[in-house]
Amino acid sequence: MIYDGIEREYIVYIPASYDASTDYPLLFSFHGGGGTSGGHIIINDMRPIADTAAFIAIYPQGAIDYDGAEPGQDPSTSWIHKAPTTHDDINFIAAIIDTLANEYLVDENRVYACGYSEGGIFSYELGCRLNNRIAAFASVSGSMMVDAFRDSYYNLGFCSPIHPTAVMLIPGTNDMSPHSTYSGFQPYYMSADEITTYWSSYNNTDINPIISQLPNINTSDGSTVERRVWEGGDNCVRVEELKVIGGDHDWPGTFGNMDINASEEIWNFVSRYDINGLIDCNTSSNHEINIIQNKKLLRITDMLGRNIKELKNIPLFYRYDDGSVETENNS
Repeated sequence: MIYDGIEREYIVYIPASYDASTDYPLLFSFHGGGGTSGGHIIINDMRPIADTAAFIAIYPQGAIDYDGAEPGQDPSTSWIHKAPTTHDDINFIAAIIDTLANEYLVDENRVYACGYSEGGIFSYELGCRLNNRIAAFASVSGSMMVDAFRDSYYNLGFCSPIHPTAVMLIPGTNDMSPHSTYSGFQPYYMSADEITTYWSSYNNTDINPIISQLPNINTSDGSTVERRVWEGGDNCVRVEELKVIGGDHDWPGTFGNMDINASEEIWNFVSRYDINGLIDCNTSSNHEINIIQNKKLLRITDMLGRNIKELKNIPLFYRYDDGSVETENNS
């Protein structure tokens, strides 16, 4: 398309199941700085997942930044605002959504974003500045800009989400790229802890995460994965971090850590949400009891999923809709 006076490109993958009879979610996937949309499909191949799960996958191409190129260097294809021009990729993505909604049956309440490296940073930007169109998003090996940096350098204003937003991040603890270090790169980029604190606070989740160690399936990749989940947010949203301990600037499942598949993890996470929060969140009861069998833990929650009380190491029981109760030993 011609957008903002520039010829822009994006790849669209329509799943084999598409039959123009139902609305399909959209999942945007953004390449890293200097990368290409075609190259990113190889890293984050959502096509087989789209065929099975029935969504449309979009791989936009960053604009060629001739104005920002240093003498003797190739122009970049980075995302966000191209200083000193007024170009802003946020509006380009909004235009793609509008275009696809005219060409296909699209569920505009289920538009998702994910990205790698600078594409991950751009996913945070969409969560901040296109929040009215983005239901949930994920970032792999990419940090979130500090508000002061966003406003002073890029003149983008502050992060301003308007609805509870589910967020997943997949950072590596050994990532040394300045814009994605686990401990942050002040005063420019947030640490992983600052990111989860920001979004868990905004979403009003539980203060403390539920932490679990994932199986070390591949013992030769030099890394393991810890899942950290902040539950109980407004509209039942959650914040989730897949902390790759020993991981570098990688896309797990393609290169680097091989204990998880980042593409599958992202879709499994974001697909649970629409623009209003967790799909079917309001069907929860004020007295809903969640049972985690392997920990023998009863967690009593309110209708938004916030913890009211936890009871550990007690016999499990199951309460059915007809009011009957069955204990762990079927008595």
